[in-house]
Amino acid sequence: MTAVLSLYPATFAHFSVLAQQKTEVTTASSCHVEQTNYMGWQAQQVSNPWVKLIFVPQNGGRLMQVIFDGHPFLFVNPRYAGKHFPPSNSEWFNYGGDKLWVLPEGSEDEQHWAGNSDLLDDGPFEFQVLSQGQRCEISLTGPADPQTGLQFTRTVSLDADSPRINFHAVIKNASGHRIEWSVQSVSQYNTADAKDPSRHNQNFWAFSKTNSSSSYLNRYHVKFGPAENTAAQVRENGLFAVHYVPLAAELWLDSKDGWLATVDGDSHYAMVERFRYDDTKQYPGKASVIFWTNGAQLRQHPDGTTSFGSPDKEPPVLYMEAELNSPMVRLEPGESYNFDTEWFPTRADKDFQGVTDAGVILKPLRAVQDAGSGKIRLVGAFGVFFSGKLVVHFYEARGMSMGTQPLMEVDPRNPVLLQATVTDPGRAGRISLHVVDSTGLDRGALGEVAVETSTGNQ
Repeated sequence: MTAVLSLYPATFAHFSVLAQQKTEVTTASSCHVEQTNYMGWQAQQVSNPWVKLIFVPQNGGRLMQVIFDGHPFLFVNPRYAGKHFPPSNSEWFNYGGDKLWVLPEGSEDEQHWAGNSDLLDDGPFEFQVLSQGQRCEISLTGPADPQTGLQFTRTVSLDADSPRINFHAVIKNASGHRIEWSVQSVSQYNTADAKDPSRHNQNFWAFSKTNSSSSYLNRYHVKFGPAENTAAQVRENGLFAVHYVPLAAELWLDSKDGWLATVDGDSHYAMVERFRYDDTKQYPGKASVIFWTNGAQLRQHPDGTTSFGSPDKEPPVLYMEAELNSPMVRLEPGESYNFDTEWFPTRADKDFQGVTDAGVILKPLRAVQDAGSGKIRLVGAFGVFFSGKLVVHFYEARGMSMGTQPLMEVDPRNPVLLQATVTDPGRAGRISLHVVDSTGLDRGALGEVAVETSTGNQ
C-alpha cells in the first residue's frame, strides 16, 4: 500500500508501508518486567510498546528471544526447548538466543577456553530488576568460573519510548591471579524459512563495513569453511555481505566502523548491533566482528581424507551467528572491564547499503534542484531507529546554515521510501536529512549530499 502525505503547500512525501501502520505509542508509554513461561522455560520478560525481551536466567543468563513489531529475531533450538542441563565440560547444549562467550578458544593451554556448556556458558545466573516504568533495567550475574577466572554481569536496559536495547557487560577477574581474555556478544539469528522451517530462508543477509587498511587478504578472513564461498563478498562500497546458505563457515572482519547488521529480506526486518572500536587495544586474531553460518561442514581429517555432512543429530539447525568481540583485556585480581553494545531493530531489505546514527540506508539520499522552479526533489529509502520526524537541514555553498524544514513522521516499524519536494530557501548547495525523535532530540543524519542540478532527464 502507498500513502501520500501532504505536509506543506510545496511539500509532498510518498512512502511505502510494507506492514500495517502502528503509531499507537504515546508519551504515557512505559516498560514492564514480569515472569512468563516461554517454550516451557521459567523466563523473565522485559517489554515496552515496541519490543519484548525474553530472558532465561538459569540457562547461562541467555537472552532467548527478541520480538519487535511481532517479529521474532533469534534462533531457539527446538531440541532443547524448555530444558536445562547441568554445566558440562564435555558437551555443548546449544539452546539458541544471545549470550556472552570467551576468546581465544582452544585446548592447547590455560590461555585458551575449551568452550562447551561449562559453568561460564551454562551456569545459573541471578536475575535482578533494577528499575521499570519510564526505563527498564535488569541485571544478570553469573557464577565465578574457576577455569577462566571470569565472572560475568550483564545489565540490559530498555527505555519506554524507543526499541533501542542497551547492553552493559562487566567482565570481572574473580581469581587471585592475572588473566587476559576477550569477551564476545554472540547472537544466533533464525535463518529458517517462515513457511517451511525445514528449509533455509534464501533471502537472509548479514553486513558489516570492511577495514580499508585490513590486515586480512580480501579484507576478511576465512577461519573455517571453504575459502571459495560465493555467499560472502566485499562490495564496491566496502560493505561486507554474507548471504546465508546452510554451509558451515566462520568469517572474521577487522572492522573499525562499530556495527553489524542482519537483514531478513523476506519479512523486511533488520537488527543493527553497535559497539565502540578501541584503536588502543589488540583484538583476538585482529577480529572485531565474526559471522558464523551454521550448516553442513567440510572437514579434512589427520589421515588426509575429507568428509562433508551435518554434525547435528537432528534435522538441519538453521541459524547465523553474529558476534561482536571486545579487545583482549588484561585484568589483575578484582579488576573489571566494561563491554557496551546497543541493538536497534528496524526495517530493511537486501538492498541494505549502510548504517548511520539515525538508521539504515537502503537507497542513498539524493537532492535534485528543478531548474527555475525553486524546488528541490529529495529521494531515498531508509529504516529508522527512533520514532519522530524527518527534518531537512539546508546549507549554502560555503557551508553556512540556511535553516531547517520538517518533512514527515517516521517510525522504526515502517520502512521509509522518500519522494519529497521542498522549497529551496535560496540557492542551497547542500542538504542533510536528520531524524528528530518524539522528545525533540536530534538523533543524527540519514544522509548528507550536495544539491544536484536537474538536466531534465532525471
